[in-house]
Amino acid sequence: MNRRTAIRQLFFVAGGMVIASSCSTDTGGSSIQLNTIKLTAKDEALLAQLVEAIIPSSDSPGAKELNLHLFVMKMVDDCSSPEEQEQFIAGLKSAKKLDGRSTDEILAYFEGVPKDDVFFHLLKRRTIQGYMNSEYVMKNKLVYELIPGRYNGAVKIEV
Repeated sequence: MNRRTAIRQLFFVAGGMVIASSCSTDTGGSSIQLNTIKLTAKDEALLAQLVEAIIPSSDSPGAKELNLHLFVMKMVDDCSSPEEQEQFIAGLKSAKKLDGRSTDEILAYFEGVPKDDVFFHLLKRRTIQGYMNSEYVMKNKLVYELIPGRYNGAVKIEV
């Protein structure tokens, strides 16, 4: 075996290791990378169910279809204080009993939550923020006129 063949085979093996490691099917964690909070795939599914209860599907897509649970996870991870993150994780763990429940049962649970609950406040605020900033709402629901907008120079003014 000559040196060029050995080096070529070494690069093939190294490339194969890199590709194989990136194709890992580890389903234990969340589907997006989070820096500070740790959520499992079950936590992510529960969060998707909770945001779908807040903004359900109708003639327009709901929160689950717009992947707002991913937005909520990322915003809590990046923009919340460590205390709020801990309270959010604790609230999510206490909401695990809602896994697999109907939307009506989830909404009934939310009605019994105190108004100063950090988990519910963050969940609701970030879900609505994500929906209002989603591509669907920006393209289909909001009417946007370029600045300066309309000009009507022939407006009669009554004195």
